[in-house]
Parts: sequence; C-alpha cells; structure tokens
Amino acid sequence: MKLWQSWGIEPDAVMGHSVGEYVAACVTGVFSLEEGLYLSAEPGRLMATQHREGQMVAVFAAKEIVEEAIASYQDAVAIAAFNGPTQTVIAGDRQAVAAAIARLESDFIMTRELNVAHAFHSPLVDPIQNAFEQTLRKMQFHRPCLPFISHLSGEFEAGILDANYWRSQLRSPVRFDGGIQTLAEAGYEIFLEIGPTDTLASMGKRCLPKNTATWLSSLRQGHDDWRSLLDSLATLYMKGINIDWSEFHRDSPRQRVALPTYPFQRQRCWIDSL
Repeated sequence: MKLWQSWGIEPDAVMGHSVGEYVAACVTGVFSLEEGLYLSAEPGRLMATQHREGQMVAVFAAKEIVEEAIASYQDAVAIAAFNGPTQTVIAGDRQAVAAAIARLESDFIMTRELNVAHAFHSPLVDPIQNAFEQTLRKMQFHRPCLPFISHLSGEFEAGILDANYWRSQLRSPVRFDGGIQTLAEAGYEIFLEIGPTDTLASMGKRCLPKNTATWLSSLRQGHDDWRSLLDSLATLYMKGINIDWSEFHRDSPRQRVALPTYPFQRQRCWIDSL
C-alpha cells in the first residue's frame, strides 16, 4: 500500500478480507501499523494453544446449498466467507468439515482446501474470544478516516471499530460479495487489490456483471512482480488517475537530454478540389 501511495495512488475507499481487514483498518488510521501486526498474529497464537485441528475449504456452490450440507454440524462447522454468488468458504473441525465436503462432492460440487493454519470464522474460534477481547480492551481505536467497508455487514462502517467489533470480526463470516456490491452501488468502478496474489480481484469479478468495473492487482502468482505492478499502474494512468512520476522515477538515474529541434515551416500542403 505504501508503494502505491508513494506513486500518488490514494484509495477513495477500503475493504479487507478476513485478516486483510486489519490492513484496511491500519490504512484508515483505526490503529497503528505495529498494533495491526500484533492483532493479526494474536488470534493464531491463541488458537495454537487449543490443540484442535481445523480446516477451511472453498465450496463452489450457492450459500443455500452449503448451508444445507453443514446443517448437521452446526457446533463444529460454519460458513466462514461469502465470496461470491457460487463461492462459499466453510471452516471448522477437520473431521466435521470432511464429512460435509463428502456430502457436497457426492452431488458433484467442486471444493478446494485452503492453505491456512487455523480455521478462523468458525466455532473453533469460540474458546479464544474472551482472551482476545482482553487484548483488545488495552488498545485505543479511532474512527476510519476513509470510507470503510465492514466485512461483518458488507456495508460502509462510519463508527469507531472498537474491541467489540474486532471480537465479532474474528468469528463472523466475511461478507465479501456484499462489500463489492455496496461499493459498486456507490459508484466505485476501479478495484485495486493489495496483496501477494490476484485472488480477491478474481473473486470480485464474479460478484458484478461483466465489464462493469476494472479489476487490478499488485502482484500475480507466476508473473514477474515488477511487470504486474507496471501493468496495473499503466491501466490506472489510462483511466485518468494522476501519477506522481517524479516519485516513481526517484530511485532511477535520469537526466534531461537536448534533442535536435525542427522548426515548423507552416506551409500549407492540402490539395484543393478540382
């Protein structure tokens, strides 16, 4: 984010996905960078003390189908994220998740296990919520200085994101699809993902009608980092975004060169109609 800002690219609104919401909050001044790093790591540390093996799995089906599949495992599995019309994430106890996935796959529904260490936004979070809240109570939170989309509601959040908010944020599902819809309805048309991949940009495309928004990423897996950044920067420039070119070239040696000039003769060469 700091790199984009150094090039003159400032966000008009921010939204984070799960732990990414700590980054969004930091950018908007809710808490400091150091506090954000601490808060993003603390839930994982607390969950590691529970010694319960969790799992998160992306299910490529509508939420109604997923809700029906996990109905028998409410104490162990929950929907962790609504990522799009046909992409939902479930999380919870590994055995219970496996049973729910087996049921879904028997109906030929595709699933994909996520490479995560802990099952956030699931019942496995419940035992650590009180301890996490004690940490939160020691902090001071500020009102966002930019329009902020809450992943709890998928709507703009103008109030102070206090300890109660972050306690709920850890357990409640991510309403990514709702957030994208809210931004689109508010007139936002350019979405830039800040992260190591283009996963969120790809998911966001599925939340809106085709060709109604521009989706950009900072980095893309399997692509050259610098090329990915420049591709997105070029698109932003073509969309009319002002770039701080002096800052962009700050670390590169540049010098002005006097080129040969050519005086315009201002001679009319048009062929008159006969």
